[in-house]
Amino acid sequence: MTHSDDNGLVLPPKLAPIQVVIVPIYKGDEQLKQIDAKVEGIVNKLRAMGISVKYDNADNKRPGFKFADYEVKGVPVRLVMGGRDLENNTIEVMRRDTLEKETLSCDGIEEHVKQLLDDIQQNVYQKALNYRNARITSVDSYEEFKQKIEEGGFIMAHWDGTPETEAKIKEETKATIRCVPFDTYVEGDKEPGKCMVTGKPSKCRVLFARSY
Repeated sequence: MTHSDDNGLVLPPKLAPIQVVIVPIYKGDEQLKQIDAKVEGIVNKLRAMGISVKYDNADNKRPGFKFADYEVKGVPVRLVMGGRDLENNTIEVMRRDTLEKETLSCDGIEEHVKQLLDDIQQNVYQKALNYRNARITSVDSYEEFKQKIEEGGFIMAHWDGTPETEAKIKEETKATIRCVPFDTYVEGDKEPGKCMVTGKPSKCRVLFARSY
């Protein structure tokens, strides 16, 4: 849910059951056999690197259907080899997170795919982190809290630690504490202050939001 888009799932490579799918585009059985032979070496090298690969040369579905199907399923990397690629020793590479395509030489393609999977893993994480952080607002007063909670997102605010105060906030704003952020509570950056509701001492800010 965090990473996906209008085309379907976007799976982080470390979670994806299939990390790489390879689809041939061919005319006739003879050309398919040649592509099969070429792709076999790539598949073996990728698997030797610990990468999960599926070579989909089934003839009961058109390539366009396969492309859409694997996009919906969130497979991180798609490789496509056609007749011209076979002649030129190239292969098309598409990354699921950005939908960017490039045509590369088959020489060293396995190392490129391995690095690409690492890049995708980092990119989807960073994108999600930036999205989350952009929707966190710190407030110091209860009046400001009531205004900001109407805008959605997460709010960092001081709380005196009592269930009574949390219940009052929930009753009046429908917001509840989602968590005590790890970095503020455990790693020492506690930023003590005063509860926005009662004015009593607060050890650190906590994260509030409405549940939808």
